[in-house]
Amino acid sequence: MDSFKVVKGWVREFVDIALLFVAVGVMAQIVFGKNVPFFAGVTSNLMDFITQLGSNGITGLIALFVIVWVFTKDRTTH
Repeated sequence: MDSFKVVKGWVREFVDIALLFVAVGVMAQIVFGKNVPFFAGVTSNLMDFITQLGSNGITGLIALFVIVWVFTKDRTTH
């Protein structure tokens, strides 16, 4: 069972790092414009994702609640 906890820890750390890259990408595009080499398209992809959630009605709302729940639940491992 410890191996599952280790893998869950790795996945959580990977997701945390990915979210940091998204945040840095959005900030870089706000400050420097759309021609940032490594982060090109981050804001447009994020806006497309939000548009897809909004256009799916209640399904998009449920998906949004699930995403928020995953990222806000207690991250301590017992």
